[in-house]
Amino acid sequence: MLLSRRFLPSTSLLVAFESVSRTGSVTAAARELDLTQSAVSRQIKALEEQLGVELFVRERQTVRLTLAGDGYAREIREALRRISSASLNLRANPHGGTLNLAILPTFGTRWLAPRLGGFLAANPGVTINLVTRLSPFDFRLDSIDAAIHFGHAHWPGAELTFLMSEKTVPACSPEFRSRHAIKVAEDLLQAPLLHLTTRPDAWERWFADSGVSFQTVHGMLFDQFATAAQAAMAGLGVALLPTFLIQDELKRGDLVAAVDREMESSEHYYLVYPPERADYAPLEAFRDWIVREAAI
Repeated sequence: MLLSRRFLPSTSLLVAFESVSRTGSVTAAARELDLTQSAVSRQIKALEEQLGVELFVRERQTVRLTLAGDGYAREIREALRRISSASLNLRANPHGGTLNLAILPTFGTRWLAPRLGGFLAANPGVTINLVTRLSPFDFRLDSIDAAIHFGHAHWPGAELTFLMSEKTVPACSPEFRSRHAIKVAEDLLQAPLLHLTTRPDAWERWFADSGVSFQTVHGMLFDQFATAAQAAMAGLGVALLPTFLIQDELKRGDLVAAVDREMESSEHYYLVYPPERADYAPLEAFRDWIVREAAI
């Protein structure tokens, strides 16, 4: 795509602008960039002349962004971050093959990470970078090739590949179950319940699925399964947890099913990616591998 030179300022001008906009000072920017104050001032002036827009308001010895400059600074800062990230990825793997993958925290640490060695051994030219994301995002605004998604098969502007279903079980410590004399599902209405902020109605659905009538359900809130599981093991309450993520705790007896009542989630795990990345070789290899792993 050929763009007018006017709208493609040099990196040196943009770096100077980003530094001044972030520090709020030409002096601080000059120190950061190892340039003279006059050199930085000239770069800012050159950028304003090229764009035909005033980016800063000069007030004696200080500068502050104009409204237009503030919006431009946000865009340029993100663009420079992405360029830096792309350069770092290229340096780490000069032959290409880098896959930037967004993961769900507990899924990533409990299920994916222990298996990744097998993928990397089978695909020695691929480097995987993992970042945590708890909710859907816009692939156009983030330098991510693919993401692990839990939910319904809906992510605007993206393609989804089914990975696996999920069953949850009300889990707690053995001591907690004994102390609260939990025998049947109705007994959980009198026990402290642990909730996930990403699944605020999980307990309501579990009680409804179990045929238990209830008015309201209260309890502590957690933003990740890992912390909810730790709280359950510490005897703070009962948490609805995916069985495949707490296999080790169940085997050791650190967690037990408060009642023998699993519920299959209406939502599922998917690998999600923008259509234009579907044929990207590292993503193709990872997609084929994770689908096989999830089926085991």
